Amino acid sequence: MTALAAAAMADVSPAGDCIPPPGTGSTRRTARGYASGKDDYLRRLRKVEGQVRGLQKMIQADAWCPDVVIQVASVTRALQEVSVGLLTDHMRHCMMQAAHRSPAEGDQVLAEAASTIRQVIRL
Repeated sequence: MTALAAAAMADVSPAGDCIPPPGTGSTRRTARGYASGKDDYLRRLRKVEGQVRGLQKMIQADAWCPDVVIQVASVTRALQEVSVGLLTDHMRHCMMQAAHRSPAEGDQVLAEAASTIRQVIRL
């Protein structure tokens, strides 16, 4: 098990709750929204990893620039799909639960989601 995986597992309590990683500024305890689709996300990320290795081989082989750029765009789209899926899962699970608990908590997670979206679209 990698140190990253061990750290992630350490955040999860037996009840399936977790604490956001240190440094995120969040102290709420929520279950991760992507938990049920974790295997799918890991599969997608392994595919992206393979695509990036393919890009490295293309550069090493002096592939034609437009072909490399098209493959970079493909990797970028694949990562964007992972991001959209994670954010959707977060909204369905974490945000909905927080909104049901209290309007104030709903407002807090909505602000966090808006901040995340702002960071993503600043590409």
